[in-house]
Amino acid sequence: MGLPDLQLWELYHTVMLKDLGCSSNAARICELYLSDDLSFKRDFKTVSDSLPKVLGFVFAHTGLKAGLAERFRAVLNILQNGGEIVDDLIQTRCQRGAQIALQLRFPASVCEAIHALDEHWNGSGRPDHLAGAAIPLYARVALLAQVVDVFHTAAGPAAAIAEVRSRSGTWFDPQVVACFESVAAEPGFWEILSSDAVEAAVVALAPASPIVVDEDYLDDIARAFAEIIDAKSPFTSGHSERVAVYADMIAAELGFTTERRRWLKRAALLHDVGKLGVSNAILDKNGKLDDAEWRDMRNHAVLSETILSRVAVFRETACIGGSHHERLDGKGYPRGLKGDAIAPEIRIVSVADVFDALTADRPYRSAMPLEKALGIMRADVGTAFDPTCFAALERALAAIEGDLARAA
Repeated sequence: MGLPDLQLWELYHTVMLKDLGCSSNAARICELYLSDDLSFKRDFKTVSDSLPKVLGFVFAHTGLKAGLAERFRAVLNILQNGGEIVDDLIQTRCQRGAQIALQLRFPASVCEAIHALDEHWNGSGRPDHLAGAAIPLYARVALLAQVVDVFHTAAGPAAAIAEVRSRSGTWFDPQVVACFESVAAEPGFWEILSSDAVEAAVVALAPASPIVVDEDYLDDIARAFAEIIDAKSPFTSGHSERVAVYADMIAAELGFTTERRRWLKRAALLHDVGKLGVSNAILDKNGKLDDAEWRDMRNHAVLSETILSRVAVFRETACIGGSHHERLDGKGYPRGLKGDAIAPEIRIVSVADVFDALTADRPYRSAMPLEKALGIMRADVGTAFDPTCFAALERALAAIEGDLARAA
């Protein structure tokens, strides 16, 4: 398309960050469709404007594990209010994604394109029913790329090309389609997409960035992704930030340096990033998890470590994400680490994480009073929790309580 370097940089990051807002409607999808949000979101990308396909998707993804009456009510609600429901889901995701991109210091052109990801060339898209050239160019390219990937992954190159051609002039800008077909005809294009080399190829495509990455920017990145993580479930709203605050309180009591406390706050903000890979059907379940669900839930720690390990500036924090559910007695997960194998920073986040979990609402119980939560934790000091870290938390909380009493 002949885009200059700056526009290529903006387009690159629009595509890479197009799903920033996806976690914000995951719980709502599970609630409305009685479905696993992960498979729902994956398969929804294959649905066109065809009524039979829309109906087929609704029946194939709504309440499959629910009772007959509950499934019937859910399907009926979707069929009667489907347009309004989809409008709301997409609006939530698009607005949140654009807001987070702005927090990450990306220019308005990137934020606007993320907001317009689901607009269609013929004006039938969402959230604002933009049409033609009114749709940001980066959004037009990103939507086509998304559909190509879904159909290529599911059924191969021919299916992807056929789907793009069938939606040219309705969903897609015909000029973008023509440019895509030209690229897709180049030798090796489909082979790279299907190979292990695709990640390296994408990294190599990254244009030089005009954004200066300093310590403040790393803080902003960690805070923005903490919001993405916590938006996944209404029961984790604010969890990562609170864990970061409690971890910092403990670290301050233990005499950590300012620099190390800053590092620890970032690690705490990102410790649950792996929960983005766990279905809300599990995260928000009001009841005991079965064995398979519990395996998926426990796997979030491994996912956290894997994700953070891939990002050079956050690689050192990966141990926090991967090990914050370990216990001193070796009965934690995922590796059953014991005693000195658990670093001091991991012990701090473990104490902060459980304290917040007990003092916040959960699907299966209300938030506990402070003293009850501390009493429960106190019973596990020396087995689950580090005594020094727990004592530091108690001192920090007592100091806050004293300050409040004096202020009153």
